[in-house]
Amino acid sequence: MRAFRFSVNVFGIPSREALRERCRRAESAGFHTVFAADHLGAPAPFPVVQAAADATEHLRVGTLVLNAPFWNPALLAREAATADVLSGGRLELGLGAGHMKHEFDTAGIPWEPFGARVDRLEETITTLRRFFATDLAALPGGLSPVPVQRTGFDGSGPPLIVGGTGDRVLSVAARYADIIGVAGAFQVPGEPPGTFRLATAAEADERVRFTRERAGGRADDVEWHLLVQMVVPTTDRRAAAEELVGRLHGMSVEDTLETPYLLIGTPAQMAEQLRASRERYGFSYVTVHAPYYEAFEPVVELLRG
Repeated sequence: MRAFRFSVNVFGIPSREALRERCRRAESAGFHTVFAADHLGAPAPFPVVQAAADATEHLRVGTLVLNAPFWNPALLAREAATADVLSGGRLELGLGAGHMKHEFDTAGIPWEPFGARVDRLEETITTLRRFFATDLAALPGGLSPVPVQRTGFDGSGPPLIVGGTGDRVLSVAARYADIIGVAGAFQVPGEPPGTFRLATAAEADERVRFTRERAGGRADDVEWHLLVQMVVPTTDRRAAAEELVGRLHGMSVEDTLETPYLLIGTPAQMAEQLRASRERYGFSYVTVHAPYYEAFEPVVELLRG
């Protein structure tokens, strides 16, 4: 069974020093990775990645996850290779198909059907692999960076994270990813694109089983990633769940208590939830959103040994 790794997403940067202090604190608290998101309205991901690497000694840095349709693969290969070099080989490159239609509309990027966006994701992965392996170094002048790490992308680049919920994106993850994020976020029927509900424990079981079957012999070598959507400190788990259900698009109190995507309780209870999720689903790499960092820090302290 894999040891836990812990990480936090960064969505805002009040100042340069505030970001540096946040990353240094995460490193000293036993977190393994700081991730930058890829949303309009949030900071540009690669400058955040580099600032986090510069502020720390050993903390890994990455993207969770880049919207593949936003990026030209050749230019993305250059960005990622440069970040891996300048971070001293600490980059983890996360890619997804994109899911917020309003961001595409605002950026003037065509919003394609989900299948087309997943095709673009797979094309981006295979093109990155080619650029990391040969094409960047072959450019005139010979000055283009190549990744320090040679673990992902068939041994040509940094570790690849692919996250999602649907069959097609998880099938892509199963074929290519070193780290698979089973996102557990289902589009709510009849609501605008990007309106999600969380998976129940049973649905998480099914999604992990589906992905493991597609991964075949790779399944045991993959690191399985869990993005926790909310951390709710309380001494009364059921009462907290009862307060949450109205915000969770039809989940029952029992669903709320059992889903792996919510942590509810005391630090000891949350730690036990994560141990159970690792045993049941294989989730050993755990990310929390930045607003929940302080509530999650005691849980890391309990589990880091």
